[in-house]
Amino acid sequence: QVQLVVSGGGLVQAGDSLRLSCEVVSKRIISIGDMGWLRQVSGGQPELVARITNYGSANYADSAKDRFTVSRDNAKNTVYLQMNSLKPEDTAVYYCSADDVRLDSAGTTWSGWGQGTQVTVSS
Repeated sequence: QVQLVVSGGGLVQAGDSLRLSCEVVSKRIISIGDMGWLRQVSGGQPELVARITNYGSANYADSAKDRFTVSRDNAKNTVYLQMNSLKPEDTAVYYCSADDVRLDSAGTTWSGWGQGTQVTVSS
């Protein structure tokens, strides 16, 4: 079983910062492929916010460029999302994702999302 444990959401004011963390937890993890963050506003479709390869190459949604930074610590199986200059339109449930989580030497992999964390930005 694989779990993605997310923390760091909350209620902040416009202009504030938040840092989200997401740890991939399993009995054994050999490697993790791309990791990322998505968000979903109530009634809307999930939107990719940022994505990072296991080598550290990142890409961002236009709405996140210049304000958000995605990073990862491979030793801790953790991905982060530093969000600065938050705006009310950033209000959403944020999910982390992990692709190709390699679980054993036989090549068993897992891909999926973790539970969401609410980020609310008041004006």
